[in-house]
Amino acid sequence: MSHASGHLPVLLDSVLEHLRPPAGGAVADLTAGRGGHAEALARAAGTGGRVLLFDLDAGNLEFAQARVGAVPGVDVRGVHGSFAWLDREARAAGWRVDRVLADLGFASTQMDDPARGFSFQADGPLDMRLDTSRGETAAELLARMPERELADAIYQLGEDPFSRRIARVIVDRRARGGIRTTAELASAVHAAYGPRARESRMHPATRTFMALRILVNDELAALRRLLEALEQGGRALAAASPSASPWLSPGARAGIISFHSLEDRLVKHAFAEWESAGLGHRLTRKPVEASDAELRANPRARSAKFRVFEFATDSIATR
Repeated sequence: MSHASGHLPVLLDSVLEHLRPPAGGAVADLTAGRGGHAEALARAAGTGGRVLLFDLDAGNLEFAQARVGAVPGVDVRGVHGSFAWLDREARAAGWRVDRVLADLGFASTQMDDPARGFSFQADGPLDMRLDTSRGETAAELLARMPERELADAIYQLGEDPFSRRIARVIVDRRARGGIRTTAELASAVHAAYGPRARESRMHPATRTFMALRILVNDELAALRRLLEALEQGGRALAAASPSASPWLSPGARAGIISFHSLEDRLVKHAFAEWESAGLGHRLTRKPVEASDAELRANPRARSAKFRVFEFATDSIATR
């Protein structure tokens, strides 16, 4: 990558346009990555601003914290853990959060490092953990999953129509020595596709790798928990009761960038339900997507979809 951080933040101009943190406001960047979004939001908040950074990748969190910490007059705190517990961490810090951003993609530094196991472009250990200090690797997961369960995961999370055939080949190959590297997994998927591999618009292993990454990191469960926390935060605001202990500021905005149809569907439905419940309104009726100019500079932004919700500024009766 040409960018000094090794990663180009997607939809940066749109994030700044729609989130626009208030002067001295509190921002939570739930997937700090290399700090591109967070630094820009910190500069927009200016002196007195506060930034709460989350990331499962300890190396990226350290890099982002140092980068945002260089912005004059801004208080920065880092959380090495899941953004699913944003509400708990905001309360622990004693902050009322004005802006929330979750970029559900992952950093180019992770994708481009063969040792992380996210890509089949270069051979490496089949890891795929965002937090390499804990949890089960993709290789360990593949070694124990029943064929039917594996096929269901590839179909549901990767939306691959050949999921049954892929699972069958994987199970057969693990019985003959196992699948421990990205090249071995890509080879198994390619074999499952057979002659159809030549007709595929993308590499046949793309969807399987995506499904396993989501599974290894329990990404959809984390997103569901985050949406629940945001809804509860919005309802606490609406209740306007001291006992409700709101951690969001009135008029807080939450922006979520998704790269997968399942993620975007969860966000879309949640925002619509919150609007129907009177918790606020959607600032983006349709998702914001990358411009042609951005796609030329950063092709990885192609599938990015950005949705923004603004919570109500005044107390209202919840339903």
